[in-house]
Amino acid sequence: MTRKKALIAIGVLVLLAVIGYVNFGMNRTKTVPVTAETIQARDLEAIVTASGTIQAKRQVNISAETVGKVVNLDVEEGQAVKIGQPLLQIDPRILQNTVTMQEASLATARSTLAQTKAQVESTRVALQQSKDVLVRQEGLFKQGLLSRDDYEKAQNDMKMRQADLDSGEESISAQQQRIKQEEASLESARYDLNKVRILAPINGIVTKRNIEEGETVVTGTMNNAGTVLLTIADLSVIEADIEVDETDIPFTKIGQKAKITIDAIPDKTFTGTVTEVGNAPMDATTSTASTSRATNFKVVVTIDGQIPAARPGFTCTAVITTATRQQALSVPIQAMTVRELIVDAAGKVVPTAQPEPGAAARIGQQATPDLKPGESRKEIEGVFAIRAGKALFVPVKTGIAGEKYFEVLDGLKQGDQVITGPFSSVRNLKDGDEVKVTTAPATTTAAS
Repeated sequence: MTRKKALIAIGVLVLLAVIGYVNFGMNRTKTVPVTAETIQARDLEAIVTASGTIQAKRQVNISAETVGKVVNLDVEEGQAVKIGQPLLQIDPRILQNTVTMQEASLATARSTLAQTKAQVESTRVALQQSKDVLVRQEGLFKQGLLSRDDYEKAQNDMKMRQADLDSGEESISAQQQRIKQEEASLESARYDLNKVRILAPINGIVTKRNIEEGETVVTGTMNNAGTVLLTIADLSVIEADIEVDETDIPFTKIGQKAKITIDAIPDKTFTGTVTEVGNAPMDATTSTASTSRATNFKVVVTIDGQIPAARPGFTCTAVITTATRQQALSVPIQAMTVRELIVDAAGKVVPTAQPEPGAAARIGQQATPDLKPGESRKEIEGVFAIRAGKALFVPVKTGIAGEKYFEVLDGLKQGDQVITGPFSSVRNLKDGDEVKVTTAPATTTAAS
């Protein structure tokens, strides 16, 4: 054999060796390192977290009902007050003068009525006398002892007395109506006078004082609100007004329990109960992108007990428990993934043949096979379970969501081992991939 032929033979052998090595590598199944956890029962708690502010259940803004200068200011901001306690007084002189004038007008009207009644009584007596005279004159006229002129004069005199009586009685009725008007005006003037002295409408604490002694207060109009002089809050019952996202509102119900933390009172957690769930979105605040802003609903949580250190306006965070499960089968949230599978007309997953290692067509990432009548492709939630060292996609039906785990309603059983990470591995896994667990499955039973 010549040297040239020997070199050619060696080259052919090397080429065949390279081809064999490549074919071996292509057919060899790659092992994917993963983390896993064992399915087991846990106590689950679904929660909704939202922020808001602390408010008193009952709060009253006190405004002026009359115009004037404040002459007495009896309270300070932060002072506790009782219902009926004097708070401040507005200069009463103008209104007091009005009351005095109305009292004088009422007295005049009553005096005029008394005089009118006396005149009417005198007219009634004169009328009776003219009637008696007319009866006597009529008898004389029938006997021919009285002239017709004298008889008619007696008749006319009686009619004039009757007219005077009718007029006097109408005057009495008018005077009585005037007295009622004067009494109403006096009552209104006294009511306005009482407005200058403002009393506490509730028990509570003066949380705001927007007026100083000597300043002039104004009343509100139809378009402009009056000056808010004081704000009194009853802090015996405190609420947390929180803003809950629209996606959490369907799960938030009256009566659910909540835990509240107040930023100004660190290291303390308070309990409460949901007492109000808004049916309409909260008014949007200033925003330039109205189409992209979140939609929130107002939820009120009534806090148990009293919190002496709390003040209206403190920021807080509420964690509402919307559902609980005792010893429910649970799967880690990070184990859940989505794959596109073929389902039949009833929505059930159509099983496919298990692929051989290295094959191209695999469940979840197969090469779009033809669909049979009634079949369709649908994204299905599930997990990759470890079966005989290989990954198998298992559709899972879930219930409530805890902080770290989903409740399992169907698809898994206790003791199943599911792949939890890393994320890139879970995202790219395919049925039949060989896997190797790099960390021991979790065995804790802590609530989540």
